[in-house]
Amino acid sequence: MKHTCGAARKILKEIESAELPKKTTALIEKRYKAVTYFTNNHHLMKYQEALEHNWPIGSGVTEAACKTLVKQRLCSSGMRWKLAGAEVLLETRSLIHSKGRWEQLWSNVMSGKVLLDC
Repeated sequence: MKHTCGAARKILKEIESAELPKKTTALIEKRYKAVTYFTNNHHLMKYQEALEHNWPIGSGVTEAACKTLVKQRLCSSGMRWKLAGAEVLLETRSLIHSKGRWEQLWSNVMSGKVLLDC
């Protein structure tokens, strides 16, 4: 699907029109689930477009960010956080872990474009 535009729709049509080798309840149910999934989600499966924009098409980047930014800092033994404190901490960690964003923040602070509440 990542190499052909509209591949998800084509796969959906193939699943819908495919002859089942045996019309067992299990196979009919599996096809129904596949058709339902592709019908509901084909508009989200624009992998070729995502790759053209260098966007990630897997969940690995998001899962790694959650582990690095959130779990390692907020979920250690004995830690308890209020929402406001957790938000500030996560905003700061995301700036530090995003290439160039920490320097950009402080550049804006020093130039007066951004004021920090103390």
